[in-house]
Amino acid sequence: MLKPTVLIVDDEKPTREGLRAALEDRYDVYIAEDGEGAMRLLEEDGYDVLLTDLRMPGIGGLDLIKRAKSLSKPPICILMTAYGSEEMAVDAMRQGADDYIAKGRLQIDELEMRIARAVRSQKLESENRELRSQVDTKFGLENVIGQSPAMEGIYEIVQQVAPARASVLVLGESGTGKELIAKAIHNLSPRAKQPLVTVHCAALSPTLLESELFGHEKGAFTGAHERRIGRFEQANGGTLFLDEIGEIDQAIQVKLLRFLGERTFERVGSNKTLSSDVRIIAATNRNLEHEVAEGNFREDLFFRLRVVELSLPPLRDRGTDAVLLAKSFLKEFVQENAKAIEDFHPDAVEALLNHSWPGNVRELRTAIEHAVVLCRGNTIGLRDLPPSVRGESAGAPHPDAKEVLSKKNLTVEDAEKALIIRALKECEGNRTKAAEKIGMSRRTLHRKLHTYNLHDL
Repeated sequence: MLKPTVLIVDDEKPTREGLRAALEDRYDVYIAEDGEGAMRLLEEDGYDVLLTDLRMPGIGGLDLIKRAKSLSKPPICILMTAYGSEEMAVDAMRQGADDYIAKGRLQIDELEMRIARAVRSQKLESENRELRSQVDTKFGLENVIGQSPAMEGIYEIVQQVAPARASVLVLGESGTGKELIAKAIHNLSPRAKQPLVTVHCAALSPTLLESELFGHEKGAFTGAHERRIGRFEQANGGTLFLDEIGEIDQAIQVKLLRFLGERTFERVGSNKTLSSDVRIIAATNRNLEHEVAEGNFREDLFFRLRVVELSLPPLRDRGTDAVLLAKSFLKEFVQENAKAIEDFHPDAVEALLNHSWPGNVRELRTAIEHAVVLCRGNTIGLRDLPPSVRGESAGAPHPDAKEVLSKKNLTVEDAEKALIIRALKECEGNRTKAAEKIGMSRRTLHRKLHTYNLHDL
């Protein structure tokens, strides 16, 4: 174990040599005969304690302490003087000294006690700073669980980008936690005390989305009975999270592009230009570069949104993170369901690690809730997990495509439902790929799933 380092500064050789001899058994002691020499040593290397005389030629003790305290890693500073007085002690403390001792009454035991106390204080303060730093950097990420290298890289980028104003584009498959990352960026930013406003773009028609984002005036359209403040105004000073940004139509894209360029907009039905200090975080599970190439998404808007890009890994690429997440969800659902379940059986853990998780973290969360509800003992076993997770046929609650198509008096809706079921199963639940396979937009697929009660597919 390394000894604490002490730098003794005194222009009287017998004093500094005597102090070194008294202290060197417990401390790594260095000496300097004046303030100039002491500053050179302090600037070259860090010391835990500076023990300095008050009156010396050149740089005096108080000036030396002031300079030492301006260093990036300042030492604990103890001032010694033969000219002791209470007034001088108070003045020394005001100017940065951590402690004060009179040479005329100097006892080595007392000096060692003072130094030991100073070192303990410094160590405690260092630990507190480290703890505060960890809390500061992790605050906002406490709900984003994972220790895989892929996620550690995400945490690092989140902490780097959070203090900036730059727009962030979060990419990732459905269920990977894009909204959690957006919340983390907001919570780690200077805007943390201001609103974080979320808009799920795919859930709204173009007309409703425009009103939702920018607001509208009374009478702007049928049903507009009063003025509505839009999300851009609600998020003023804070962050606006636009989820499923790939679903917005061209007209909304133009308005959003203008806002990103000028920070201005108009409510629907108004000519009055408004401004809002809003940071934009957008998310999508679509390949926006492909959408740009196809002419579905404006290239200029794409680059405006993608000042910083974060690509979240799917759960299948995160190694043992699935188990960490499962244990977290277990605690949540055990409390919610008043169960006495303590852990997972090794067979269940193996199944969690072997499953490909096409629905990512969202699917895992649902699977653990399922297991907690069905578990009869204090350990979740393989049989408690959903059939799909334990590698068996899911026996899905929805009929498959053949069953739907075998109905008598088959309707167009039945055929469409069968088509959606088949596409989702072939695409392993990936709604974006299923929508592309069918030839409809993801927004339309979202509405059809609601209409046909197919949310769990």
